[in-house]
Amino acid sequence: MKRGVETGIGRGVIPAAGGRRLSASVLAATPALALGTLVVLLGVLFYYVERDEESALRVSLINDALWVEQTLRFQLSTDEDHLARLALDAPAPGDDAADWLGRVRLILGNNPEIESVMRLDETGRPILAVPPVAADAPLPEAVQRLRGYASASLMRPVYGDLRRGPAGGLLVDVAAPVAGAGEARGVVVATVSLSVLLARHVPWWIAEKYAVRLTDANGAVLIEKTRTVPDGDAPSHGIAFDPPLRGTYLTVTPYRIGTERLNNVLIGSILGLAALAVVSLVVLQRHVRHRLSTEQRLATEITFRRAMEDSLTVGMRARDLDGRMLYVNSAFARMVGWSVEELVGLAPPMPYWDPDLVEDTMARHRALMEGKPAPQSFETRFRRRDGTPFYVQVYEAPLIDAAGRHQGWMGSIIDITEAKAVAEMKRNQAESLQRTGRLVTLGEMASSLAHELNQPLAAIASYAAGTLNLLRAGEAVEPGALEKIAQQASRAGEIIRRIQDLVRKRQPRFEPVDLARVVEETVAFAAVDARNAARIEALVAPDLPVVVADGILLEQLLLNLIRNGIEAMAHLPPEERRLVVEAGERGGAIELKVMDRGAGIDAEEAEHLFELFVSTKPEGMGMGLGICRSIVELHKGRIEHAARPGGGTVFTITLPLVRETVAA
Repeated sequence: MKRGVETGIGRGVIPAAGGRRLSASVLAATPALALGTLVVLLGVLFYYVERDEESALRVSLINDALWVEQTLRFQLSTDEDHLARLALDAPAPGDDAADWLGRVRLILGNNPEIESVMRLDETGRPILAVPPVAADAPLPEAVQRLRGYASASLMRPVYGDLRRGPAGGLLVDVAAPVAGAGEARGVVVATVSLSVLLARHVPWWIAEKYAVRLTDANGAVLIEKTRTVPDGDAPSHGIAFDPPLRGTYLTVTPYRIGTERLNNVLIGSILGLAALAVVSLVVLQRHVRHRLSTEQRLATEITFRRAMEDSLTVGMRARDLDGRMLYVNSAFARMVGWSVEELVGLAPPMPYWDPDLVEDTMARHRALMEGKPAPQSFETRFRRRDGTPFYVQVYEAPLIDAAGRHQGWMGSIIDITEAKAVAEMKRNQAESLQRTGRLVTLGEMASSLAHELNQPLAAIASYAAGTLNLLRAGEAVEPGALEKIAQQASRAGEIIRRIQDLVRKRQPRFEPVDLARVVEETVAFAAVDARNAARIEALVAPDLPVVVADGILLEQLLLNLIRNGIEAMAHLPPEERRLVVEAGERGGAIELKVMDRGAGIDAEEAEHLFELFVSTKPEGMGMGLGICRSIVELHKGRIEHAARPGGGTVFTITLPLVRETVAA
């Protein structure tokens, strides 16, 4: 059976006969014939196009140069007319010049190239000027010469020599005589910035094509407006600009030669057509093999894509604008427990949605489908086929087709159940660490607390014994004794309550807190332990605002800092061990300061001062300041330390006055 070649259109088969050899010969000769013909035609075309291009470029250059010259001359003529009218209407010395000065300012505003206008009297003294100048200010040399040139018999203003201004710009002074009663009454002098004139009145489309320059007789550039430096061999056209500007020429030069650009286009066209011819020959000769190879590559790519999708741990899904599932990968199918075939084609609500969150999920789904096609991210809870709930992070992005139309949404789903469990464990560890810190503090203060409790208990026992003796003796018992027993019992109960609050495992409770009371109670609580170690003073500003905070955590924070300050002063004589706790308002926030007279903190210790399990004390556990920092950060504040003038350390806690209640 004869083999045939399957064409790209339909399933027809071409017999492998002598016609194939003829077709191959024709196909092989066609590119060579096409290339030869193309080279001849392009050579002829290049000759004529190059000649026409040079001629057209020259004509365009001359026309544009003349247009620029006429535009600049027209603007200078307009400025001359303004100056002539100002000279004609110039007020005499002593006359009201308000209207004349108003006209000058209007002309300066509408013609930015005119920098200033001065009215000189017959002696050359400036009597009016915009902007103002001193009466005895020296005149530029050109202005002094102009005053001699200008006379009442002249019909047009007179131009002076070119000069450079203070900022480096090219200036020219123009004078017009002020005539009256048949004789000159001085001159009106305008200073025109040629740099501004060129920049303002040469349009952008000229500057995009040409370098426009004003040169002197020797060809030196005085000013220019150019986008880049033109080629050295580029043609240019010069026009004398004298008058009005003596010894100057206006030169217009194109940036690049058009024929070079044409050559590049032609060469690129030749190479492109030659390459196209060669590629066409190869494609036609190897059509069948190329088609089979393409099909094989396509199958390989599909297999590779499927293997890549199966290796992903991130779930992926695609949905149309109605929420119908278009595609899911195997990772997503494994995540929810349904197969790919079961999920594709489903419409909301989906079987993997958590039953308790169906309404919220539907609302989010509707908002996503009805909103603008913009990427977004959210967390939610899904349920596996076996009923196990799990948390996911979903990233949704618009699904855009090849035509740029929004066809749906592509989502990436990441299982964050384990990450949330780790975060919860860290939060519980932090809470346990704070509670441990409180237990450590109470353990160190145990003996002092026992002494503090013994005082009210001993008083209660004494008052109770006295009362019993009186009752046994048949005497009347005074109410004051019973009141004192009740007071001492209340005092003991308050001490026990505070100890329980510090020890108890509890969630932070943010509520309005009287900070002055917290400071006073904490200082009194700490003073029991510090009665022989240091003297503690509390300086609380009057009318201190109420803050939203957890009072127990603030007490723990202050207790840690106070005990650290007392221990830092252990090497000092008793009379110098003075610790100050200060509370006040500054800059819209509450500042708490704990100031000691210890040895201070060196630079090496300061870098790791607030890290957990890092301590500067031999027996320290390194938890105190770390717990302090976590408490301050929980309250959206900050804690800092600095050297205290005269020796010691100042710990400063800054708490915001107004804040939202934060969750634990």
